[in-house]
Amino acid sequence: MQDGQVRFRLWAPAEDRVTLISGGHEITMHTQADGWHEVETDLVKPGSPYLYRLADDSEIADPASHAQLADVEGPSIVTDHESYAWRNAGWKGRPWEDAVIYELHIGTFTPQGTFRAAIDHLPHLHDIGITVIEIMPVAHFSGRRGWGYDGVLHYAPHPAYGTPDDLKALVDVAHDHGIMVLLDVVYNHFGPVGNMLHRIAPPFFHPERHTPWGAALAFEREPVRRYFIDNALHWLLDYRFDGLRFDATEEIVDESHYHVLLEMAATIRQTVTDRQVHLVVEDQAKRKSLLNRDGGNVHHYTAAWNDVFHHALHIIATGEDGGHYAKYRDNTDDVLRRATARGFVSEDRESDRVGPLPQKPLPQQVNVNFLQNHDQVGNRAFGERLLTLTDPALYRVMSALLFLAPPVPLLFMGEEFGERRPFHFFADFDGELAEATRAGRIDEAENFGGLPDGKTADDLPDPNDEQTFLASKLDWNHAASPEGQRHGALVRSLIRLRQAKIRPLLAEGEAPEPSILPSDPGTLAIDWHFAEKTLSIRANLTHDKWNWPSSSGETVFEIPAVGDAGPSIAVSIRPT
Repeated sequence: MQDGQVRFRLWAPAEDRVTLISGGHEITMHTQADGWHEVETDLVKPGSPYLYRLADDSEIADPASHAQLADVEGPSIVTDHESYAWRNAGWKGRPWEDAVIYELHIGTFTPQGTFRAAIDHLPHLHDIGITVIEIMPVAHFSGRRGWGYDGVLHYAPHPAYGTPDDLKALVDVAHDHGIMVLLDVVYNHFGPVGNMLHRIAPPFFHPERHTPWGAALAFEREPVRRYFIDNALHWLLDYRFDGLRFDATEEIVDESHYHVLLEMAATIRQTVTDRQVHLVVEDQAKRKSLLNRDGGNVHHYTAAWNDVFHHALHIIATGEDGGHYAKYRDNTDDVLRRATARGFVSEDRESDRVGPLPQKPLPQQVNVNFLQNHDQVGNRAFGERLLTLTDPALYRVMSALLFLAPPVPLLFMGEEFGERRPFHFFADFDGELAEATRAGRIDEAENFGGLPDGKTADDLPDPNDEQTFLASKLDWNHAASPEGQRHGALVRSLIRLRQAKIRPLLAEGEAPEPSILPSDPGTLAIDWHFAEKTLSIRANLTHDKWNWPSSSGETVFEIPAVGDAGPSIAVSIRPT
């Protein structure tokens, strides 16, 4: 958009002719090389709805729409991003060592389920000590409700949550409170309803590859690469997000000489230079090469979700060891110790690696640890929270381990006040797709704890029923209850202790080589030797009497066992 001219550009190699339709105007787009159609015009203004008319007279939304009038298949809206008056245009971000992450879903975070409503709870998050909110995907998907991982129009915020300016206001006010904002993005597939790229641009999809959720994308093609790289820049520049969390990057397969994940991160870091930007991956291949450091500085991605830490702890906390947890049932203690100490249980496989060999050792803050997240709760049969599945005394010890070990901690919304309401999987599909979604829940539930005794598949909540969505909204009354206040006080104190004692160690820049010390089954004894100080954690995750190596130094936190046995933790720091 420049000098009153709006530029429209569409990659539609399967179309001989494309016409721009807006406000009674029919504007023929010029056919360019390599399947592009383009036009610049002053007849269409910001705020105007528009569609693309194809050669057979059908009309489609812009696949790179920045806003929609209503659903994904209706008119797109010309959006002027320069008109928003940023209050915090000089915001520089915060270093990653400060990060305490809070994952939230806009639709269920508040009763209203909007960007504007979320703003009202930012003082609460600031008071608890949250420094990063990570918003589950908001890219426009079909229907009014869903998790967001089936987005179709990746540049457009879902209108059920509010307008583009509403989302900017949420980011802006978060910065008022010193809170960074990350956005969860899905660059491995498109949702099943409303995507017209299969029709207008078949080469967008790889003819031989598939993901668990649909056709794989042909990242070897330049228009496909640019669609997603430009999308990442769109969120970071137009909305001033502080970073992105990339979903299931192991499904982003690229056989080019320069992997799209590396090009994307490098392009972001070369483009956004006025502030700190943090890029986080969820990568089931556990590729340390994505997390490379160059002289201690982030080269591509800042951190990765540490699922293995969660899985091992979940087995100990609940006794559930099927599905995703089965591979860790026979060596749970060893896996938990290595996942806590180093974050990585195995080495990169050569076949999986992208880019150069990773720096050794990587700093602890390349790992994001959690006791719960949207997947681990919402994919359960009944969406149960961990606090309802385990002993509260053990839960408190695990919370202390989460916050006081060096990796970056992540809370799932409501966890800070001990939320007990479930968080379900929900969608808004009709017909055969709705039935397929219902049928798929039983297989997913088997991977996350299975069906409770006495329950059958017929008892599962219907993901397409609006009540399933409404039942997943946070109970803010519980936050104000005596129980919620007590749990909030524990979380607040742990976060403040982390910022006072653990964060300075991480900021030293040196990557410590941890020592895993022999200890009884169900216990942890780990020392992290930083440049000037050694952090020691001793934890008993059983109800038995413990035996572990002694540690010297100042005890900075302790939950003692009741009597002479039971869950307990001691954290100390001494000069190295």
